[in-house]
Amino acid sequence: MAKKIVLAYSGGLDTSVAIKWLMEKGYEVVCFMADVGQGADTKSAKKRALKIGASKCIVGDLKKKFVDEYVFPALKTGALYQGKYNLATALSRPLIAEAMVAVAKKEKAVAIAHGCTGKGNDQVRFEVTFHVKAPSLKVIAPVREWELTTRESEIDYAAEHNIPIEQTKKKLYSIDVNLWGISVEGGKLEDPCFEPQSDTFINIKPLENASSKAQHITVTFKNGIPVAIDGKKYGSVELVNRLNLIGASHGVGRVDMIEDRLVGIKSREVYEAPASEILYAAHTALEELVLDREVRKYKNFLSERYSELVYYGLWFTPLREAIDAFIDKTQEKVSGEVVLKLYKGNVIVCGRKSPYSKYKKALATYGEGDVFDQKLAKGFIDLWAMPYRA
Repeated sequence: MAKKIVLAYSGGLDTSVAIKWLMEKGYEVVCFMADVGQGADTKSAKKRALKIGASKCIVGDLKKKFVDEYVFPALKTGALYQGKYNLATALSRPLIAEAMVAVAKKEKAVAIAHGCTGKGNDQVRFEVTFHVKAPSLKVIAPVREWELTTRESEIDYAAEHNIPIEQTKKKLYSIDVNLWGISVEGGKLEDPCFEPQSDTFINIKPLENASSKAQHITVTFKNGIPVAIDGKKYGSVELVNRLNLIGASHGVGRVDMIEDRLVGIKSREVYEAPASEILYAAHTALEELVLDREVRKYKNFLSERYSELVYYGLWFTPLREAIDAFIDKTQEKVSGEVVLKLYKGNVIVCGRKSPYSKYKKALATYGEGDVFDQKLAKGFIDLWAMPYRA
């Protein structure tokens, strides 16, 4: 009897080819497909996996867990890798890997596999989680080991073995989709000078086709978590989906960056994340209103470190848990409403209010009602400058 292996299956080129390749190595392949809001036809993907030769294809609905336990903690932290990337793909990997380990234990598998390349970040995110959660399982990465050195050769292999795929040699973009964002890379995008064409846009409308009418929306937060849009409460998954639709129609959430990968190389990445851009703008505006200066400064320092931990695949670590505990403390009064205007790719904060606001008009105003004693300023300045006086 063949030994079982659990494969992280997406239905894409790499993992479809990996099923057949692992079978040729003598394994019984059990596919695990995580639903993290990619909107894929999981039923068709499951049929394709079984047609290729997988003995089983398990689909796990991880959408709510993904948003509640991964996405929103990152939002509360303000984590953006290199100040731009919202970590959508990076956040999903430890979640998927942990779920795969649970399947492997249930199926009594001896090994676990993924379809990541040897020059990417995802291999680290998957395998670090495997090592933490199930160190006894053997890990196989077909794309690092097989003789198929290009995506074109994978397509040829698929044709030779009658493996149904959607990629063609003319459109070689690698696309990863989940609720929190979409990444597009490869093909002509590998040239940093190449302007992304219309076929690289997945959900977001190009600015030329975005709505010509601005839209105002109000986002309500409770303890740093978004809970309502325009006064209407939504569940976490529904709220993100709603903002993705609204933002995409206004061309909001497109990021084109040169990214420093963990393995030491640079890559050109294009991302789509409408809901993320809206929520980060709103959350930051609310924090400016309710957090004191020193907390905000220290939190910004931790935000950068947190983004690195997520990007580097170190989700299941004591440091990430400790930062989460600190962040939760800072979010106790991050509650209120933020009004934003969406127009032609822009997210503009128009107003914000909170019962915990630290803004005092009587101190800030230059008009009637000013209670600030300006005579105190001279003494303050003298003391402030004292260490630097000649």
